[in-house]
Amino acid sequence: MFEYVGALHMHSVFSDGSGKVPQIAKYADEVGLDYIIITDHNTIRALNEGYENWYGNTLCLIGCEMNDKENKNHYLAFGIDKTYSTRISAKEYIKKVKDDGGIGFLAHPHEKREHMKEHPPYPWTDWDTEDFDGIEIWNHMSEWMENLTEDNKYQAFLHPLRTIQAPKKETLKIWDELNLKRRVVGIGGIDAHAHKYNLLGFLEVEIFPYKVLFKSIRTHLLLEEELERENNEESIKKSKELIYSAMADGKCFFANDYHADSKGFRFFAEAADKVFQMGDYISDGEKITIKVLLPVQNAEIRLIRNGNQIAHTSDKSTEFVINKKGAYRVEVYIHNKAWIFSNHIRIGI
Repeated sequence: MFEYVGALHMHSVFSDGSGKVPQIAKYADEVGLDYIIITDHNTIRALNEGYENWYGNTLCLIGCEMNDKENKNHYLAFGIDKTYSTRISAKEYIKKVKDDGGIGFLAHPHEKREHMKEHPPYPWTDWDTEDFDGIEIWNHMSEWMENLTEDNKYQAFLHPLRTIQAPKKETLKIWDELNLKRRVVGIGGIDAHAHKYNLLGFLEVEIFPYKVLFKSIRTHLLLEEELERENNEESIKKSKELIYSAMADGKCFFANDYHADSKGFRFFAEAADKVFQMGDYISDGEKITIKVLLPVQNAEIRLIRNGNQIAHTSDKSTEFVINKKGAYRVEVYIHNKAWIFSNHIRIGI
């Protein structure tokens, strides 16, 4: 498997971001990301104007963040070539994305905040559908804004990475519950806008600079083929298909790489002389071994089954022998801080 590291969920001048697409992609290339996905609100203008390209060693793909008429039920749609009316329900535009060959993820589903009237929450409320592919489990901007208080706001403005702690417990809970029924893929997003605010009447501060947030929550993809870093239509199309296929299949994990570089993390299972990756299903059988490999020492691995922690270890590599059905994933903590979250391997359910 070939690992590619990228950032999802960001906005450009085509909606409510401050950066132009080539500029954003340039920042990503400077940080060393393999790909980014722009998701402007209810528009794919960046795609129509030809900005889906390689910028240095970074592939910039164009998706869309759509919402309903109440500005709730935000949905990250990838692999589509048109947008849909905001007057239709979330259930309807999720179905349209699927029917048009795209994939989609519920954005910041449990967002909540009451202390910022000018920035209300945009939670997910329409759970009566099974057509979505996954959930944005960890959203940097959403968590940062909820943690923002009068006491820490100046420190948070200057150091936007330090207050991020972990995904919401209710989001992890529903993610685990849904995976008992079907594969629901988890991703992490930064929700970058690079808004500029005036503090104290004379100090302009850029909140969530793209280049800074590119160092935080990343989604790592495992592909069976290498990407062709060539700026031609055929190569870009193939690379896009490989990236979106890996995301749809759950061949990915997400991590806060601000704490440590998580590249090289692996979570897989072995059964009947076969290897099963994240997102895979194993029919009920015997002698199933789950293996975890970490890129660094001194981190804690927590094995999660059906939403409950059943084992933990601090070894750099470890094995767990599985004898029960369930949806298995791992969480990794470093220096007592949330770091890596795998997707599930489903066994016998």
